[in-house]
Amino acid sequence: MSVAEPRRIVLFRHAKADWPQVSDHDRPLAERGRRDAPVAGRRLADSGIPFGLALCSTAARTRETWKLAVAELPERPRTVYEERIYEASPGELIAVLNETPDDVRDLVLIGHNPGVQALTEILAKDAEGDTRQRVDRRGFPTAAFAVLTFPGSWKSLEPGTATLVDYWAPSE
Repeated sequence: MSVAEPRRIVLFRHAKADWPQVSDHDRPLAERGRRDAPVAGRRLADSGIPFGLALCSTAARTRETWKLAVAELPERPRTVYEERIYEASPGELIAVLNETPDDVRDLVLIGHNPGVQALTEILAKDAEGDTRQRVDRRGFPTAAFAVLTFPGSWKSLEPGTATLVDYWAPSE
């Protein structure tokens, strides 16, 4: 694949989590989360993006979100469970994305707020249509995702190099 072809990143926040007496890392999805995750997966399938890679936080709620969402996709991408995504800052998330091999064109990152929303805002210099206004108005509720495109290699991804092209949340 040529690095001149635009790449796509989907930044996907985990679905609604429950609050049982366990560590934050081990929190499972709530009933609403178990309903919303497959809906988000169907919306991802409808986007037609052929994911080459999924990077998922190791937290229980992100793993469960991805398990339910990926079942709705026509093809399951290679999935890497990455500890560094849990509680990551936007800079730490960019560092993880910069390590992506250049043969991957389309990637989904399943993570947490505030990192996912902040990363969307930091990467997106431009936005198509009303996508930026929708993100600004709605924020990044659970099970929401943003789709960004950027030119160049994964190593060249940095703040202000992407365009926000789509945004979806369960109540959209």
